[in-house]
Amino acid sequence: MLACTNVLFLCRNVYITFESLNRRLAARFWESRALENSKLETSVIEKIDDVDLRILSLLQEDCRLSFNKIANKLGISVGTAFNHIKSLEKKGIIKGYTAIVDSDKLGYSLTVVIMIQAEGTYLTDIENEIAKTANVVAVYDITGDYDATVIAKFKDRASLNAFIKNLLAIPHLKRTVTNVALNVIKEDQLVKL
Repeated sequence: MLACTNVLFLCRNVYITFESLNRRLAARFWESRALENSKLETSVIEKIDDVDLRILSLLQEDCRLSFNKIANKLGISVGTAFNHIKSLEKKGIIKGYTAIVDSDKLGYSLTVVIMIQAEGTYLTDIENEIAKTANVVAVYDITGDYDATVIAKFKDRASLNAFIKNLLAIPHLKRTVTNVALNVIKEDQLVKL
């Protein structure tokens, strides 16, 4: 009887040892994954220096600045400014240069936020279809009860109504909730650097 108890006790210790080993291995695995993810997330940030940040700030204020003006404002050579900007473009940090227009002055005074629910794996297809529409300003994947958010601008209720009806005709779109903005408090794409 004593030998059997010792074996059971020994087996229990081995099980506990394996269990604690598994927990430690799992913890190390997740720590290494978190470290890898943090390296991925910060890899672009690490490659941007102070000159890059200052150039980006200037270009966000006025993307028409010449290389010469950027160099003068930052106290660097024109060649350095040119190389930094081309590097930022190559990395995809600068996606393009555009004019910021006042949509209200062009008659697009109706801003809407539309929440989208999609069936199963069709979300990407639905988002891509919606993104092709001229009135759509942004499409975002989101967390929560809905799968995506669409920001769009319209000249009048009739064009909004037609847009919503076209949305509801998209296959595998389950539900939409449309919110009309009463006032726009802030609307820009500038990132404070």
